[in-house]
Amino acid sequence: MLKPAVNVMVKAARAGGSVLLRHMNKLDALNIVEKERMDYASEVDGLAEAEIIKELRRANPDYAILGEEGGAQKGNRGASRHTWVIDPLDGTSNYLHGWPHWCVSIALVENGEPIHGVIFDPLRNELFTASRGSGAALNERRIRVSERKDLGGAMLITGFPPRERARVAPQMDCLRTLLAEAEDVRRTGSAALDLAYVACGRADGYFEAGVQPWDIAAGMLLVREAGGRVCDYRGAALARMDIAEARGRQVVAGNVKLVEPLQKAIVASGYAASFA
Repeated sequence: MLKPAVNVMVKAARAGGSVLLRHMNKLDALNIVEKERMDYASEVDGLAEAEIIKELRRANPDYAILGEEGGAQKGNRGASRHTWVIDPLDGTSNYLHGWPHWCVSIALVENGEPIHGVIFDPLRNELFTASRGSGAALNERRIRVSERKDLGGAMLITGFPPRERARVAPQMDCLRTLLAEAEDVRRTGSAALDLAYVACGRADGYFEAGVQPWDIAAGMLLVREAGGRVCDYRGAALARMDIAEARGRQVVAGNVKLVEPLQKAIVASGYAASFA
């Protein structure tokens, strides 16, 4: 049975997903903005976020909001220990190219830590949910991370965010190191779905740099509640999920046995050192 807050989040995610689905056949008519080099947003991102916020505000008007499009917003009573962290369209580039891999991501964060998370894939009607201490589910069926014990034969996922292109050389060195043991590395274009796929065992591990709280807050809770671990490239805990950082952050996720060799391979390749 879903927690009351998760029910609110599910309703909001479905409302945002409906906006995205309605505009799928109007891509040529959308107004598109380049926020940074090769980092795009469209009017549909804003429309979906507005619909999501409307639902969340209706239920909890005093909670703060951190959205990819609207930034940080206080609740009706000012500062709050609770923050809705929203990505109305994770995988915008995929969406704008008609590539069918994108989602809505919403987390409820308390004092910097995610306590509830929802990731909704409208195209597949897949709803990932998690609550701290209560496990993770896909369409209300419990999910677990994979049981792979090391990098040998592992299916990994990563990303190449536009803001991290200056580090592409050490990133390629890292990929060469990993591919000496791993089965393959995928690049799907949606950090939230990457983490959801790790949580349900479709992928063994995930790593990426330059991500923001709205990209990963819900997904990192899913991984944890599915029995996995999340850390940064040096093995440390991630920073607060209710504060955006100018250049984003790094994340490694997987089951508890795989994360350590994955994180150590990132260090050994020299990729982690490029963030010093």
